[in-house]
Amino acid sequence: MNGLESHWYRTTPLTLLLLPLSWLFCAVALARRWAYRSGLLKTVRLPVPVIVVGNISVGGTGKTPMVAWLVALLRKAGYRPGIISRGYGGGADHWPQPVRADSDPSQVGDEAVLLARRCRCPMAVGPDRPAAARALLQDADCDIIISDDGLQHYRLERDVEIAVVDGVRRFGNGHCLPAGPLREPVRRLRSVDVVIANGSAGAREYAMELRPASLCNLLHDEQTRPLQQFAGQSVHAVAGIGNPRRFFELLTRHGLAVIEHPFADHHPFCAGDLDFGDELPVLMTEKDAVKCQAFAKAHHWCLPVDAQLDERVSQILLRLIGKTYG
Repeated sequence: MNGLESHWYRTTPLTLLLLPLSWLFCAVALARRWAYRSGLLKTVRLPVPVIVVGNISVGGTGKTPMVAWLVALLRKAGYRPGIISRGYGGGADHWPQPVRADSDPSQVGDEAVLLARRCRCPMAVGPDRPAAARALLQDADCDIIISDDGLQHYRLERDVEIAVVDGVRRFGNGHCLPAGPLREPVRRLRSVDVVIANGSAGAREYAMELRPASLCNLLHDEQTRPLQQFAGQSVHAVAGIGNPRRFFELLTRHGLAVIEHPFADHHPFCAGDLDFGDELPVLMTEKDAVKCQAFAKAHHWCLPVDAQLDERVSQILLRLIGKTYG
């Protein structure tokens, strides 16, 4: 954590200096939401249910594994889900863009490719969420849409809202941008349907645990190894995610001697970023692996994680969907 972000989880003189801008940001966010809710700004209703998974803070909270868990839940319940997202970091010339497992992350975004590989369901990305959803419904057989990271995209009407919060960092110093990490005030959580805490859950929250699966080799994707086999070994750990500390601590808890290499979220990796002058194993997240596959070596590994949630969350979400469209 560095730069302005280092001030978001404490109160410093810079925090106080930025408070007027933070109040302005908060006021604009509230006014914008009110304009959509009152009908002053027009919304788009899709012919299928829409579930939004998002957060109210900047940085990684665990939305991606939550979306993957949700896709599996909906499939098990008999739905045919599709995913839409912003495609953050993608440099495509036109939008919306379909996303497949073999799509170029530099064009459609790293998280989008990760979800396409993990979920194996139709997906489209673009800054205009309704346009992405329409394209998806036109080209794929979907009967429910999951909007990844669209909590503040109010133009798209939604039937269910899920907010994911960081159970450790919580809401930082409690201020909106730029004095703090919040996109909207904390009270926004009162209006969502379900609040998921990645880690320890507070009142009216449900805990989500991210459990590591087997490590996958980037060069030989059929080769896997249990994480426990690396216990006691020194490894390079690479993380270009919103909260690299979470990944490093997960590896440490499993007995690995971690040499930390944090990068900025959505970092555009190149081969030199993974060259540490030795042949020690290099471990990374799935999100980073989609950008490193092209120059992977035999000692490069990625660690998938699976979300585990309270069974009550499944029952609540399916009931909410059925109540709206039953």
